[in-house]
Amino acid sequence: MDKQKNAVGTVVQAFGNLLHVRFEGAIRQGEMARVHVGRESLLAEVIEIAGNEAKIQVFEDTRGVKLNTPVHFEGHLLQAELGPGLLTSIFDGLQNPLEKVANATGVYLARGVYLPPLDREKIWDFMPLAKPGDLLGRGDHLGSVQEGRFQHFIMVPFSQFGKVKITFVAKAGGYPIDTPIARGEDEKGHPLEFTMVQRWPVKNALLEGKKIRATRMMDTGLRILDTQFPVLKGGTFCSPGPFGAGKTVMQHHLSKYSAVDIVVIVACGERAGEVVEVLRTFPQLIDPHTNESLMKRTVMICNTSSMPVAAREASVYMGAAIAEYYRQMGLDVLLLADSTSRWAQAMREMSGRLEEIPGDEAFPAYLASRISSFYERAGVIQLKQGRKGSLTIGGSVSPAGGNFEEPVTQASLAIVGAFHGLSRARSDARRYPAIDPLISWTKYLSEVGHELNARLPGWAEKVLKAAQILRKGDEIGKRMEVVGEEGVAIDDMVLYLKSELYEFCYLQQNAFDKEDCYCPLERQIELFRMIQKIFDARFEFDVHDAARSFFLNLQNEIKNINFLPHNSQKYLDAMASIEEKIHQKEMLVRP
Repeated sequence: MDKQKNAVGTVVQAFGNLLHVRFEGAIRQGEMARVHVGRESLLAEVIEIAGNEAKIQVFEDTRGVKLNTPVHFEGHLLQAELGPGLLTSIFDGLQNPLEKVANATGVYLARGVYLPPLDREKIWDFMPLAKPGDLLGRGDHLGSVQEGRFQHFIMVPFSQFGKVKITFVAKAGGYPIDTPIARGEDEKGHPLEFTMVQRWPVKNALLEGKKIRATRMMDTGLRILDTQFPVLKGGTFCSPGPFGAGKTVMQHHLSKYSAVDIVVIVACGERAGEVVEVLRTFPQLIDPHTNESLMKRTVMICNTSSMPVAAREASVYMGAAIAEYYRQMGLDVLLLADSTSRWAQAMREMSGRLEEIPGDEAFPAYLASRISSFYERAGVIQLKQGRKGSLTIGGSVSPAGGNFEEPVTQASLAIVGAFHGLSRARSDARRYPAIDPLISWTKYLSEVGHELNARLPGWAEKVLKAAQILRKGDEIGKRMEVVGEEGVAIDDMVLYLKSELYEFCYLQQNAFDKEDCYCPLERQIELFRMIQKIFDARFEFDVHDAARSFFLNLQNEIKNINFLPHNSQKYLDAMASIEEKIHQKEMLVRP
């Protein structure tokens, strides 16, 4: 749409950051607009149209907006700029590069400042992959550049539907991203020009290829997740929990240690202090999989609780579009949204201003469908070049008062493949991570079982057995609170002690210990195999105190193993010592 043909209008009513604009020309739902307040130009989005009046939500503070303030419509939807240079970047919900904005305006970010997301001056070494005469479609490779350790493919724009006949491809060499690196003709003979940059509407799923079933495990180094409640690459999960239960710390762990290529972190309404901590620590942290700085594989979208509410929705979709873009290159991507509750609260606020009929707890009636459409953007894609790319989506939820019956948690549970419920009682008892194994679940255990069967036969059955022992142990523990230890049978006491040992030695980890903070899958399998021997062992004791004493000593020895370097001599000796102790105790009770 030409600039002069774009619609224009004036403000006739204002309600917070919701403006009513009387316009002339043609506009569409979701179109971007600019509100001109003095010298400042504020970005906004059309969210409702009625006749010649549109309601637009402004992504900035609206002070200074008056009757008849001019508005210009942009002719395009809210879109992401996609190309080399996204990795290591920190953006806001509108893809403003926050570091550059801070350099331009000072510590307090000024409104109405919008800078190009990608560096226009940096030279990238382009390697052509297409040649003149090729007939290509959307997502096909024109060439590639090296972005860190990743081969970043320059693709035919995803907005280009239909075949393109290539007429020119640039030679190998260094170019800035706005340099035309290919030309071609569409099916009607119209000339086309391609650079290293393309744009895509963030609220539309970016998908070229066939969605296939997820089968590969995403190991995270957290034993309670990898063993009891695993997630697949291309799967979805949510982590609800009350304030202080460790949602953000868990998401930080996942972003540091998950076995994926790219991590996109969306801080949607999070406290600024928590975001600043991530920004400070990530450049210094080393990725255990590559021995490089974590920032080299990370993109951050920051829309903290001190930023305008309207931009929260944009930040979630912006993160999804960037994650999908890297998935199309055949990479494994993890998108972490913290937190979807504050995104939902922003939707509730805008819905209220639009005077829509409210649903449960005043959230909009379309809350569940919005949450579903967000999680549905996850998945594994079979690409044309024979490669596969995956996008795993994990969202933390902050239910008021830790009530999992509230609408955002329930809408998330209806769509996700794994539920990691955090408990206030467990965090108060210093049991970290505070995921409650009695309420959490996963739909991916059988697929992970197929993958790990070769390394430990019957993996899924053993995990289910461990879950059953945890449940029975919890029931016996509650009984013991009423009648005391002496009031339960000795066999029940042993079962309870086995469940406690599994809890303390396996499901809990020390994030401050350099060995225990990240537990590789190989080490988890060794420890889980030993735990299974304890579960299967027949222990007999004369008195309750003898049982407790034996299991406390065993517990301490296994816990100490978690702090020893894997496969060190001390580690191997300690494992052998514990196995001998279990064997000797069993021999005493054999006929």
